[in-house]
Amino acid sequence: MTDLKTDNDTLEAFYMDIRSQGLAALWTRFRDLITPEPSSGCVAHHWRYADAREALLRAGELISAEDAERRVLIMENPGQSGSSQITSSLYAGLQLVLPGEVAPAHRHSQSALRLILEGPGSLSVVEGEPVTMAVGDLVVTPPWAWHDHRNDTDAPTIWLDLLDIPIVKFFDTSFIERGSAVEQLVTKERGHSRVQFGSALLPEGYVANRNSATPLTSYSFTTALSALRSSESTVEADPWLGHRVLYSDPTSGSDVLTTIAAGIQLLPAGFAGRAIRSTDATVYVTLQGLATFFVEDVRFDLRPGDVLVVPSWSWVRRSATNRDAIVFSGSDAAVQKRIGVWREERSDG
Repeated sequence: MTDLKTDNDTLEAFYMDIRSQGLAALWTRFRDLITPEPSSGCVAHHWRYADAREALLRAGELISAEDAERRVLIMENPGQSGSSQITSSLYAGLQLVLPGEVAPAHRHSQSALRLILEGPGSLSVVEGEPVTMAVGDLVVTPPWAWHDHRNDTDAPTIWLDLLDIPIVKFFDTSFIERGSAVEQLVTKERGHSRVQFGSALLPEGYVANRNSATPLTSYSFTTALSALRSSESTVEADPWLGHRVLYSDPTSGSDVLTTIAAGIQLLPAGFAGRAIRSTDATVYVTLQGLATFFVEDVRFDLRPGDVLVVPSWSWVRRSATNRDAIVFSGSDAAVQKRIGVWREERSDG
Protein backbone atom coordinates (compact mmCIF):
# COMPACT_ATOMS: atom_id res chain seq x y z
CA MET A 1 0.00 0.00 0.00
CA THR A 2 1.32 3.42 -0.92
CA ASP A 3 1.95 5.70 2.04
CA LEU A 4 0.21 8.94 1.12
CA LYS A 5 1.23 12.05 3.01
CA THR A 6 -0.18 15.39 1.94
CA ASP A 7 0.38 18.72 3.64
CA ASN A 8 -2.64 20.59 4.98
CA ASP A 9 -2.42 23.45 2.49
CA THR A 10 -2.58 21.03 -0.44
CA LEU A 11 -5.59 19.25 1.09
CA GLU A 12 -7.40 22.52 1.72
CA ALA A 13 -6.81 23.57 -1.87
CA PHE A 14 -8.22 20.21 -2.98
CA TYR A 15 -11.34 20.66 -0.82
CA MET A 16 -11.95 24.14 -2.24
CA ASP A 17 -11.51 22.88 -5.77
CA ILE A 18 -14.03 20.04 -5.48
CA ARG A 19 -16.51 22.27 -3.60
CA SER A 20 -17.01 24.26 -6.80
CA GLN A 21 -18.09 20.98 -8.44
CA GLY A 22 -20.68 20.22 -5.75
CA LEU A 23 -18.44 17.59 -4.15
CA ALA A 24 -17.17 17.11 -0.60
CA ALA A 25 -14.77 14.67 1.06
CA LEU A 26 -16.65 12.17 3.24
CA TRP A 27 -13.65 11.67 5.52
CA THR A 28 -13.97 15.30 6.68
CA ARG A 29 -17.61 14.83 7.70
CA PHE A 30 -18.02 11.14 8.53
CA ARG A 31 -17.99 11.54 12.30
CA ASP A 32 -20.73 14.19 12.17
CA LEU A 33 -22.87 12.23 9.70
CA ILE A 34 -22.82 8.84 11.41
CA THR A 35 -22.53 9.31 15.17
CA PRO A 36 -22.00 6.54 17.74
CA GLU A 37 -25.27 7.54 19.43
CA PRO A 38 -28.12 9.94 18.59
CA SER A 39 -26.97 13.56 18.49
CA SER A 40 -29.50 16.38 18.49
CA GLY A 41 -29.89 19.99 19.48
CA CYS A 42 -33.14 19.06 21.23
CA VAL A 43 -32.94 19.55 25.01
CA ALA A 44 -35.21 18.63 27.89
CA HIS A 45 -37.60 21.46 28.72
CA HIS A 46 -40.66 22.01 30.93
CA TRP A 47 -43.52 24.35 30.00
CA ARG A 48 -45.77 25.23 32.95
CA TYR A 49 -49.39 25.35 31.87
CA ALA A 50 -50.30 28.19 34.23
CA ASP A 51 -47.70 30.47 32.63
CA ALA A 52 -48.44 29.43 29.05
CA ARG A 53 -52.19 29.79 29.62
CA GLU A 54 -51.76 33.35 30.83
CA ALA A 55 -49.78 34.24 27.69
CA LEU A 56 -52.35 32.48 25.49
CA LEU A 57 -55.26 34.42 27.01
CA ARG A 58 -53.34 37.64 26.42
CA ALA A 59 -53.01 36.61 22.77
CA GLY A 60 -56.79 36.17 22.77
CA GLU A 61 -57.14 39.87 23.60
CA LEU A 62 -54.85 40.89 20.74
CA ILE A 63 -55.91 38.78 17.74
CA SER A 64 -59.00 36.82 16.73
CA ALA A 65 -59.00 33.14 15.80
CA GLU A 66 -60.15 34.04 12.28
CA ASP A 67 -57.45 36.69 11.72
CA ALA A 68 -54.74 34.40 13.07
CA GLU A 69 -56.20 31.38 11.22
CA ARG A 70 -54.88 29.40 14.17
CA ARG A 71 -54.28 31.29 17.43
CA VAL A 72 -51.40 29.18 18.71
CA LEU A 73 -48.34 29.76 20.84
CA ILE A 74 -45.59 27.50 19.53
CA MET A 75 -43.71 25.43 22.11
CA GLU A 76 -40.23 25.82 20.69
CA ASN A 77 -37.36 23.73 22.01
CA PRO A 78 -34.75 26.07 23.56
CA GLY A 79 -32.00 23.99 21.97
CA GLN A 80 -33.46 24.58 18.49
CA SER A 81 -34.27 28.28 18.60
CA GLY A 82 -36.04 29.61 15.52
CA SER A 83 -37.04 26.15 14.31
CA SER A 84 -40.72 26.13 15.40
CA GLN A 85 -40.04 22.58 16.64
CA ILE A 86 -40.46 20.90 20.01
CA THR A 87 -38.30 17.98 18.81
CA SER A 88 -36.28 17.49 15.63
CA SER A 89 -39.30 15.83 13.98
CA LEU A 90 -42.39 17.29 15.70
CA TYR A 91 -44.13 20.62 16.18
CA ALA A 92 -46.23 21.45 19.25
CA GLY A 93 -48.29 24.43 20.30
CA LEU A 94 -51.10 25.52 22.58
CA GLN A 95 -54.24 26.67 20.73
CA LEU A 96 -57.02 28.89 22.05
CA VAL A 97 -60.57 29.26 20.72
CA LEU A 98 -62.68 31.74 22.68
CA PRO A 99 -66.47 31.59 23.14
CA GLY A 100 -68.29 32.34 19.89
CA GLU A 101 -65.18 31.93 17.74
CA VAL A 102 -64.44 29.69 14.79
CA ALA A 103 -60.92 28.72 13.69
CA PRO A 104 -61.58 28.61 9.93
CA ALA A 105 -61.66 25.50 7.77
CA HIS A 106 -58.54 24.34 5.99
CA ARG A 107 -56.67 21.15 5.18
CA HIS A 108 -53.00 20.37 4.83
CA SER A 109 -50.58 17.54 4.14
CA GLN A 110 -49.41 17.53 7.77
CA SER A 111 -51.00 15.14 10.31
CA ALA A 112 -52.22 16.41 13.68
CA LEU A 113 -53.17 15.21 17.14
CA ARG A 114 -55.04 17.50 19.52
CA LEU A 115 -55.06 16.82 23.27
CA ILE A 116 -57.82 18.83 24.95
CA LEU A 117 -56.65 20.56 28.12
CA GLU A 118 -59.45 22.96 29.01
CA GLY A 119 -63.03 23.74 28.03
CA PRO A 120 -66.58 22.47 28.53
CA GLY A 121 -67.00 20.83 25.11
CA SER A 122 -66.24 22.73 21.92
CA LEU A 123 -66.36 21.14 18.47
CA SER A 124 -63.86 20.20 15.84
CA VAL A 125 -65.42 19.33 12.50
CA VAL A 126 -63.20 16.80 10.71
CA GLU A 127 -64.17 15.83 7.15
CA GLY A 128 -67.77 16.84 7.85
CA GLU A 129 -68.02 15.01 11.19
CA PRO A 130 -68.60 17.10 14.34
CA VAL A 131 -66.36 15.93 17.17
CA THR A 132 -66.92 17.01 20.78
CA MET A 133 -63.69 18.15 22.42
CA ALA A 134 -63.87 17.16 26.10
CA VAL A 135 -60.93 17.57 28.46
CA GLY A 136 -58.45 14.72 28.08
CA ASP A 137 -59.85 13.60 24.72
CA LEU A 138 -57.51 13.03 21.78
CA VAL A 139 -58.75 14.39 18.44
CA VAL A 140 -57.14 13.16 15.22
CA THR A 141 -56.74 15.09 11.97
CA PRO A 142 -55.26 12.86 9.22
CA PRO A 143 -53.31 14.46 6.37
CA TRP A 144 -55.46 16.37 3.86
CA ALA A 145 -58.59 16.16 6.03
CA TRP A 146 -60.77 19.28 6.20
CA HIS A 147 -61.07 20.64 9.73
CA ASP A 148 -62.31 23.70 11.58
CA HIS A 149 -62.77 24.37 15.29
CA ARG A 150 -65.84 25.97 16.89
CA ASN A 151 -66.53 27.19 20.40
CA ASP A 152 -70.26 27.56 21.09
CA THR A 153 -69.73 27.39 24.85
CA ASP A 154 -69.27 30.17 27.40
CA ALA A 155 -65.65 29.37 28.31
CA PRO A 156 -62.30 29.25 26.49
CA THR A 157 -61.15 26.01 24.92
CA ILE A 158 -57.43 25.20 24.98
CA TRP A 159 -55.62 22.19 23.58
CA LEU A 160 -52.16 20.95 22.70
CA ASP A 161 -51.48 20.61 18.97
CA LEU A 162 -48.92 17.97 17.98
CA LEU A 163 -48.06 17.85 14.26
CA ASP A 164 -45.47 16.24 12.00
CA ILE A 165 -44.61 19.59 10.34
CA PRO A 166 -40.80 19.06 10.45
CA ILE A 167 -41.15 15.59 8.86
CA VAL A 168 -43.31 16.89 6.03
CA LYS A 169 -40.95 19.84 5.58
CA PHE A 170 -37.97 17.46 5.38
CA PHE A 171 -39.60 15.70 2.42
CA ASP A 172 -40.59 19.03 0.77
CA THR A 173 -44.23 17.90 0.69
CA SER A 174 -46.06 20.75 2.43
CA PHE A 175 -49.44 21.74 0.98
CA ILE A 176 -52.38 23.68 2.41
CA GLU A 177 -55.83 24.56 1.05
CA ARG A 178 -58.18 27.02 2.71
CA GLY A 179 -61.93 26.56 2.67
CA SER A 180 -64.28 28.72 0.64
CA ALA A 181 -66.28 29.28 3.85
CA VAL A 182 -65.16 29.78 7.44
CA GLU A 183 -67.09 26.68 8.56
CA GLN A 184 -67.24 23.48 6.55
CA LEU A 185 -70.57 21.80 5.93
CA VAL A 186 -71.50 19.16 8.51
CA THR A 187 -72.31 16.01 6.52
CA LYS A 188 -72.14 13.29 9.19
CA GLU A 189 -73.77 12.59 12.53
CA ARG A 190 -71.80 13.28 15.67
CA GLY A 191 -69.97 10.11 16.64
CA HIS A 192 -70.15 8.70 13.11
CA SER A 193 -66.61 7.31 13.05
CA ARG A 194 -66.96 5.78 16.53
CA VAL A 195 -70.12 3.94 15.53
CA GLN A 196 -68.54 2.86 12.26
CA PHE A 197 -65.09 1.82 13.49
CA GLY A 198 -64.92 1.94 17.29
CA SER A 199 -67.23 -0.98 18.03
CA ALA A 200 -65.20 -3.79 16.40
CA LEU A 201 -67.90 -3.93 13.72
CA LEU A 202 -66.46 -2.94 10.35
CA PRO A 203 -68.42 -2.13 7.20
CA GLU A 204 -68.68 -5.04 4.78
CA GLY A 205 -65.79 -4.92 2.32
CA TYR A 206 -63.64 -2.60 4.45
CA VAL A 207 -59.92 -3.33 4.04
CA ALA A 208 -57.60 -2.09 6.79
CA ASN A 209 -54.46 -0.28 5.67
CA ARG A 210 -51.58 -0.21 8.14
CA ASN A 211 -50.05 2.68 6.21
CA SER A 212 -52.96 5.06 6.67
CA ALA A 213 -54.23 7.11 9.61
CA THR A 214 -56.87 5.77 11.99
CA PRO A 215 -60.46 6.18 10.75
CA LEU A 216 -61.49 7.32 14.25
CA THR A 217 -61.66 11.09 14.67
CA SER A 218 -61.38 11.06 18.48
CA TYR A 219 -60.42 8.93 21.47
CA SER A 220 -62.31 9.45 24.72
CA PHE A 221 -60.37 10.24 27.88
CA THR A 222 -63.01 8.36 29.88
CA THR A 223 -62.38 5.22 27.81
CA ALA A 224 -58.61 5.60 28.17
CA LEU A 225 -58.95 5.93 31.95
CA SER A 226 -61.09 2.80 32.08
CA ALA A 227 -58.43 0.87 30.15
CA LEU A 228 -55.73 2.06 32.55
CA ARG A 229 -57.78 1.15 35.63
CA SER A 230 -58.50 -2.27 34.15
CA SER A 231 -54.77 -2.77 33.64
CA GLU A 232 -54.10 -1.67 37.20
CA SER A 233 -56.57 -4.22 38.59
CA THR A 234 -55.33 -7.16 36.53
CA VAL A 235 -51.55 -6.86 36.02
CA GLU A 236 -48.50 -5.60 37.87
CA ALA A 237 -47.23 -2.17 36.90
CA ASP A 238 -44.36 -2.19 34.43
CA PRO A 239 -41.24 -1.28 36.50
CA TRP A 240 -40.24 1.39 33.96
CA LEU A 241 -43.55 2.75 32.64
CA GLY A 242 -46.27 1.99 35.17
CA HIS A 243 -49.51 1.08 33.43
CA ARG A 244 -49.53 2.22 29.79
CA VAL A 245 -51.88 1.82 26.85
CA LEU A 246 -51.41 3.00 23.28
CA TYR A 247 -53.85 4.82 21.04
CA SER A 248 -54.24 2.73 17.91
CA ASP A 249 -56.12 2.28 14.66
CA PRO A 250 -58.92 -0.18 15.62
CA THR A 251 -58.96 -1.65 12.10
CA SER A 252 -55.28 -2.57 11.90
CA GLY A 253 -53.69 -2.23 15.34
CA SER A 254 -51.15 0.28 14.00
CA ASP A 255 -50.48 3.74 15.44
CA VAL A 256 -53.10 6.48 15.16
CA LEU A 257 -50.97 8.28 12.56
CA THR A 258 -48.25 6.96 10.27
CA THR A 259 -45.81 9.52 11.69
CA ILE A 260 -46.93 10.03 15.29
CA ALA A 261 -47.46 7.47 18.06
CA ALA A 262 -49.47 8.33 21.15
CA GLY A 263 -50.02 6.69 24.51
CA ILE A 264 -51.32 7.35 27.99
CA GLN A 265 -49.97 5.97 31.25
CA LEU A 266 -50.99 5.64 34.87
CA LEU A 267 -48.30 6.09 37.48
CA PRO A 268 -49.77 4.69 40.72
CA ALA A 269 -49.26 6.62 43.95
CA GLY A 270 -45.81 5.75 45.30
CA PHE A 271 -44.55 4.49 41.93
CA ALA A 272 -40.81 5.01 41.39
CA GLY A 273 -39.86 3.89 37.91
CA ARG A 274 -36.54 2.57 36.71
CA ALA A 275 -34.51 4.41 34.08
CA ILE A 276 -35.37 3.88 30.41
CA ARG A 277 -34.34 5.54 27.17
CA SER A 278 -35.45 5.34 23.56
CA THR A 279 -34.63 6.95 20.24
CA ASP A 280 -37.94 8.81 19.92
CA ALA A 281 -37.80 12.25 21.52
CA THR A 282 -41.08 12.37 23.43
CA VAL A 283 -43.61 15.02 24.47
CA TYR A 284 -45.31 14.35 27.81
CA VAL A 285 -48.41 16.09 29.21
CA THR A 286 -49.75 15.50 32.70
CA LEU A 287 -53.55 15.24 32.75
CA GLN A 288 -54.17 14.34 36.39
CA GLY A 289 -52.09 14.31 39.56
CA LEU A 290 -48.44 15.27 39.97
CA ALA A 291 -45.87 13.38 37.90
CA THR A 292 -42.16 13.67 38.54
CA PHE A 293 -39.68 13.00 35.73
CA PHE A 294 -35.93 12.70 36.08
CA VAL A 295 -34.25 13.31 32.71
CA GLU A 296 -30.56 12.46 32.98
CA ASP A 297 -31.08 13.09 36.75
CA VAL A 298 -32.55 16.59 36.25
CA ARG A 299 -35.89 16.76 38.07
CA PHE A 300 -39.13 18.07 36.54
CA ASP A 301 -42.41 18.21 38.49
CA LEU A 302 -45.43 18.24 36.17
CA ARG A 303 -48.84 19.48 37.25
CA PRO A 304 -51.98 19.05 35.09
CA GLY A 305 -51.50 20.70 31.70
CA ASP A 306 -47.72 20.96 32.06
CA VAL A 307 -45.66 19.82 29.07
CA LEU A 308 -42.23 18.17 29.12
CA VAL A 309 -40.06 17.22 26.15
CA VAL A 310 -37.46 14.47 26.60
CA PRO A 311 -34.71 14.31 23.95
CA SER A 312 -33.84 11.17 22.03
CA TRP A 313 -31.73 8.60 23.87
CA SER A 314 -31.96 10.39 27.23
CA TRP A 315 -32.32 8.35 30.39
CA VAL A 316 -35.66 9.10 32.04
CA ARG A 317 -37.28 7.95 35.26
CA ARG A 318 -40.87 8.76 36.22
CA SER A 319 -42.64 8.64 39.56
CA ALA A 320 -45.77 9.66 41.45
CA THR A 321 -45.88 10.57 45.13
CA ASN A 322 -49.06 10.56 47.23
CA ARG A 323 -51.63 10.24 44.42
CA ASP A 324 -51.96 8.63 41.01
CA ALA A 325 -50.72 10.54 37.98
CA ILE A 326 -52.09 10.26 34.43
CA VAL A 327 -49.67 11.26 31.67
CA PHE A 328 -50.14 11.50 27.90
CA SER A 329 -47.19 10.98 25.54
CA GLY A 330 -46.59 11.57 21.85
CA SER A 331 -43.53 10.94 19.68
CA ASP A 332 -42.32 9.96 16.21
CA ALA A 333 -41.96 6.31 17.26
CA ALA A 334 -44.57 5.41 14.63
CA VAL A 335 -42.38 6.39 11.70
CA GLN A 336 -39.16 5.23 13.40
CA LYS A 337 -40.57 1.72 13.75
CA ARG A 338 -41.80 1.74 10.16
CA ILE A 339 -38.30 2.43 8.82
CA GLY A 340 -36.59 0.13 11.32
CA VAL A 341 -34.50 2.56 13.37
CA TRP A 342 -36.38 2.71 16.69
CA ARG A 343 -34.41 1.45 19.70
CA GLU A 344 -35.06 1.23 23.44
CA GLU A 345 -32.85 0.41 26.43
CA ARG A 346 -33.97 -0.36 29.97
CA SER A 347 -31.79 -0.21 33.08
CA ASP A 348 -31.64 -3.14 35.48
CA GLY A 349 -32.43 -1.09 38.53
